[in-house]
Amino acid sequence: MTVEQIYTGCLAQGAYYIRSKGEAVIIDPLREVSPYIERAKKDGVEIKYVFETHFHADFVSGHLSLAEKTGATIIYGPEADPKFDAYIAKDGEKFQVGDVTLTVLHTPGHTIEGSTFLLRDENGKDVAIFTGDTLFLGDVGRPDLAQKDSGYTEGQLAGMLFDSLRNKIMPLADDLMVYPAHGAGSACGKRMMKETKDTLGNQKKVNYALRADMTKEQFIAEVTDGLGAPPAYFPMNVQLNREGYSDIDKVLGAGTQALSTDEFMHIAETDDVLILDVRKSAEYAACHIPNSIFIGLDGSFAPWVGELLVDVKQRILLIAPAGREEEAVTRLARVGFDHCLGYLSGGMEAWKASGRETGEIKSISAEAFAQEHKDAFVIDVRKPTEYQSQHLLEARNLPLQTLRSNISQLPEEGDIAVHCAGGYRSMIAASIMKANAVHNLINIEGGFGAISETNLKTTEFVCPTTL
Repeated sequence: MTVEQIYTGCLAQGAYYIRSKGEAVIIDPLREVSPYIERAKKDGVEIKYVFETHFHADFVSGHLSLAEKTGATIIYGPEADPKFDAYIAKDGEKFQVGDVTLTVLHTPGHTIEGSTFLLRDENGKDVAIFTGDTLFLGDVGRPDLAQKDSGYTEGQLAGMLFDSLRNKIMPLADDLMVYPAHGAGSACGKRMMKETKDTLGNQKKVNYALRADMTKEQFIAEVTDGLGAPPAYFPMNVQLNREGYSDIDKVLGAGTQALSTDEFMHIAETDDVLILDVRKSAEYAACHIPNSIFIGLDGSFAPWVGELLVDVKQRILLIAPAGREEEAVTRLARVGFDHCLGYLSGGMEAWKASGRETGEIKSISAEAFAQEHKDAFVIDVRKPTEYQSQHLLEARNLPLQTLRSNISQLPEEGDIAVHCAGGYRSMIAASIMKANAVHNLINIEGGFGAISETNLKTTEFVCPTTL
């Protein structure tokens, strides 16, 4: 028996490959399924099942494509209502895979159909649980994402989650390995650990939601406390996962079309087309197409695309690093953005050679800012908890997620300096502001990390865990 976690850092997402005696299963696969198929072919095994722990909100799963290409059966737990062929398992139902079995444990709370899969080895010993978004390391799945469709309140779902954990998961052996669907950085929880697997016994010790003396009322209060609004694209991803989507190969074929500058400009001039620049932030700052939006591939690309672009039907033109065009289209598709129309052949060099207009964003070091721009209006685009932990005395907190709706609050005169923690989010913010006719911008390189090394005055540090 082999159990392999296939972790994707950009999405903080874990898929799983399990094989035994000529057969394999995939749990919560990513949209692009060829790596799973190639791995099974290399191992000489047949992919028998595709297990889905629930209808995911933060990414589009590869279940449909994988089933179509391999003939595998898609398995959901009780209460699932997919609009395609799938097997809806009963609570406690077992599935044989080679010499091992997977038992479906219905664990509603994060979602109604949410299920955990218990792996038992060839000797009949319980060895692992694949918990989806029911149980994370250090946390549990937020209970507010399924309210609209479920007919239950956030509190009622949290109560279900309490029962699921106490009745289905906590009675299991302490030496079981816990394999969750997400780790730190995912918006599906709030206190997740950076580790991606752990024993159940250790989670009983360190996970606040698994305290043995916790009442249901305490659990509901703590699990629902401090939940921010979920990203706006989440319901659209749930819909795609439940109802179906285009095959990834078709999406890649359309999105990786190389466009000449004339072709690119002709499409860009039509209504409702967004130019998305995914290069490095320094490259964008130095030269970019006016009104383009920057979200760099070398960061939390897909989640920020979903958070800021929102509508998965948005038509997109790409400015991408040479050789990374397919990667960009793939990562867009992971969160349901399937309408990429192509990329600019030759990139910004071709654009400049055509004589068309370009833009730039002034980007300076924190030290230079401290010496030369002390009178600037400073915007801190970090999360509120980051800002509250420590910030420049004069900085105003406008989190990146809310920036677009707060553009009108920015001053019309004087310099506006923007920073985040390290520089990635601030360049995204600067691109959004500039696309909304805010041109007196200064990006502070290195973000608050660099600012804290200067003589600029900041608030006293407060440990984020106390906020």
